[in-house]
Amino acid sequence: MHRLRVKAGKKAYEIIQDGGFNFDDVRACFGAAVGPRWLVASGFDLTLLEQQRLGRKHPVHLIGASAGAWRYAAWLQPQAPDAYRKFLTAYINVGYTRQDTPATILDKFTRIMNEYIEDDALPFALANKRYRLSVITARARGLVASEMSGLQKASLAVCFLFNLLSRNNLYKFAERVVFYDGSKPPPFCLHPNYRGRCVKINEVNFKYAVMASGAIPLVVAGVKNIFGAPRGVYRDGGLIDYHLTHQFAQTENDLVLFFHHQERIIPGWLDKKLQRRTPDEDTLANVVMVFPSQSFIEKLPDGKVPDRDDFMAYVDDPAQRIRKWHQAAELSAPLGEDFLELAESGKIKDMVEKL
Repeated sequence: MHRLRVKAGKKAYEIIQDGGFNFDDVRACFGAAVGPRWLVASGFDLTLLEQQRLGRKHPVHLIGASAGAWRYAAWLQPQAPDAYRKFLTAYINVGYTRQDTPATILDKFTRIMNEYIEDDALPFALANKRYRLSVITARARGLVASEMSGLQKASLAVCFLFNLLSRNNLYKFAERVVFYDGSKPPPFCLHPNYRGRCVKINEVNFKYAVMASGAIPLVVAGVKNIFGAPRGVYRDGGLIDYHLTHQFAQTENDLVLFFHHQERIIPGWLDKKLQRRTPDEDTLANVVMVFPSQSFIEKLPDGKVPDRDDFMAYVDDPAQRIRKWHQAAELSAPLGEDFLELAESGKIKDMVEKL
């Protein structure tokens, strides 16, 4: 079990110590905006999908921003494991060049999405009995909405400075918009402190919402005027909610399952260099965070989790990047089985750490 570490918030830690980890206690899963780092989560996701451990007694909210939303969109498909593998393959194999622009990268992202999400399957996805999808996006304000690189970059630089003073200043530059599947918004959107809007997902806006959630500023063109939502340019949800910033549990005894690629949790995209910026204790209270151990990471290609830097590092040798990313996914395949063994054997009680 040296490949995994598990940390739990205060309430989740108590629940595990009292009775172990029960998949039926999981009422929400969260997928962070982590770019290619999600590849180490692929084995974890596929194991849960194939074993059908979640959603047996009640629907589970799948909440994601950017890569997290892309992962969970596959979970809703009629043949979910097959859809997920198509996504994994398409994501790794897509090629990028020095000539790419935000517009051409958006086109490539569109092709990835069409590889694993079929339009004809959307009614079935939205009728899924096990899962309810929530996609976090950021509707750009002011010059953050501009597709002119210089203007967008300057506006983000000002946003960064304002964010140094307070995360609340982010809302001057972007508005949180959550697209949700279900009869009502997910519980975190109904919390008194929630700031943003909620828009119901339907067959028309499903792909556009998921696409927008991964439209990385300066890298991918924004998605404009999504059906059913306020007009505007929609960008990566990680701009506001990079990792974990909400209490996703509905009741005191709910668990929130979170597979992460690292130990540190960063609230917003612009907080990466702010070590002091962390989620509060209440936000983490019900979270069970699973992440690879350092000894596992050291065995991955280049001794690290795949990341966006790889695109430029291997831009002139994409076959090398593709090979290493496939290898990283293959090495990560057993992580889901590792977690199942921890949970079912009760060993998780002995190795879980406090968040």
